[in-house]
Amino acid sequence: MRLETRDVPPRVAFALEQAGVHPLLARLLAARGVRQVDDLDDGLARLLPPQTMRGTAEAATLLADTLTAGRRICVVADYDCDGATACAVALRGLRMLGAAPDSVHYVVPDRAVHGYGLTPAIVDLALQHRPDLLVTVDNGIASLAGVAHARALGLQVLVTDHHLPALENDVVVLPAADVIVNPNQPECPFESKALAGVGVMFYVLLATRAVLRERGVFEAAATAGPPQGGGVPPRGEQAQPGGGPRPQPRLDALLDLVALGTVADVVRLDANNRRLVAQGLKRIRKGHMQPGVAALFRAAGRDPSRAAAFDFGFALGPRINAAGRLSDMTLGIECLVTDDAARATELAEMLDQINRERREVEAGMREQAEAQLARWSGTVGDARPALALYDESFHEGVVGIVAGRLKDRLHRPTFVFARGADGHLKGSGRSIPGFHLRDALDLVAKRHPGVLLRFGGHAMAAGCTIPEASFPVFDQAFQTVAGEWLDAATLTRTLRTDGPLAVQWFNAQTAAVLDSQVWGQGFEAPVFCDEVDVLQQRLVGEKHLKLKVRHQGTPRDAIWFGHAEPVAARVRLAWRLAVDEWQGQQRVQMIVEAALP
Repeated sequence: MRLETRDVPPRVAFALEQAGVHPLLARLLAARGVRQVDDLDDGLARLLPPQTMRGTAEAATLLADTLTAGRRICVVADYDCDGATACAVALRGLRMLGAAPDSVHYVVPDRAVHGYGLTPAIVDLALQHRPDLLVTVDNGIASLAGVAHARALGLQVLVTDHHLPALENDVVVLPAADVIVNPNQPECPFESKALAGVGVMFYVLLATRAVLRERGVFEAAATAGPPQGGGVPPRGEQAQPGGGPRPQPRLDALLDLVALGTVADVVRLDANNRRLVAQGLKRIRKGHMQPGVAALFRAAGRDPSRAAAFDFGFALGPRINAAGRLSDMTLGIECLVTDDAARATELAEMLDQINRERREVEAGMREQAEAQLARWSGTVGDARPALALYDESFHEGVVGIVAGRLKDRLHRPTFVFARGADGHLKGSGRSIPGFHLRDALDLVAKRHPGVLLRFGGHAMAAGCTIPEASFPVFDQAFQTVAGEWLDAATLTRTLRTDGPLAVQWFNAQTAAVLDSQVWGQGFEAPVFCDEVDVLQQRLVGEKHLKLKVRHQGTPRDAIWFGHAEPVAARVRLAWRLAVDEWQGQQRVQMIVEAALP
């Protein structure tokens, strides 16, 4: 572990401060690439225009034609939070745009039975709804066989996805769908390649509404809206008596779902994604959200009036994901699409219970993984450049979480495998900066034909399927690639900090200013770094280190969650500023991220 202080362009920070930005916040934002105050405008009018994403115009026409003709649509979802929210956005949005309730349905794969994406089996499952059009959300870009099967059955297919397409002999191969919308497909000029699956579907709905408006289905908006069609125009005037165009639906009502799926999928929060998340948070803080989102806040014990991106990633998202990991993602989707508050509460409580079970399964798997690592090296901190673990007792639905936990703690690209229902091993991997996980899998596949039956994903997360007998070959091949691509510096975890926090900013008001911003992947929450004297330390809850430290001459409370080992009497502390509430009392404290002598 090493601590590295972020560079702050002083002129940029000064300019932001002169423009009225809080002085500390100006420094933090400048260090994260914000260059002018206009970059902080999170208004919907600043969203990237839908028509700049390849395929949106064709998708909008296809959906508008389908809706106008009253044809049937089946949404093919995915079993994670991004897929669930994208499905909910599609169902709600299509009905807002005029689809009859009985003409829009959905199916979602069972992780253990169907695998990932639009497989031929999922196409056959969708046939029960007698669809004319299949719309994939958060999947489909690599579903060559599934799309071909659907087309052979006479179905139209619209793929909306954000994953990387498949490669054959280093050449991109796209499914033969009627339309593909994906910012990561070749020749797509859309600037935000980090858009989540739910964001892609939201953009498709924006484009579809514009086509329907042009056809006279909706009244013209009260204002022209943002330039070139970006953003969400306000509702038009009410329809005149005697028929005619109806009021234009407010698709911004879906932004709580868009924000939740975006953060939960841990995509990079570039400027466009931050605007989507900020808008969703604003709606939630005002009490405007789907009944299921409100119920999930209650189940998680979080206050929606103070909602932050943290709640999506660590409270709501895991509860929805738990359904896809241990049960049936239908529970998560139904929670997000129901308008019955009582039913939403019932489903949210079920999801909360499933998440508790997930934690128990995860804890057992992590314990087994730690024991396996210790047997390899005598200590948990192994010198291997990458990790691949498998145990016949591992649960397929939790391998990704365990891989992420081990990657975070050991700073190694990590794959964890479990035996699937078909007898093959299903692996989920998480990576570190400087190691493109999907490209690594591609190289393993080239060097060892037949070992990887299927694979796909991103730079930082990927999945694959291998024969059980091939695990030792995969393990060695994966380590070999990591050894070639990674050096000692890359294998040393670096925590970027924002340097010391001046004593005048250590207060609840500063914490509130920081909490009002959208932080996340690629736009990390502030972490400060100071030398402190440790005055007291003790364990609480058997696994959390509670500290009393002297910070700039003043005693402060600090806590290091999930860390049980004592620290030295004087340390460099990397920490976040937070407000702890207990029995109505507020107390500012440090949340420790790391401590070095």
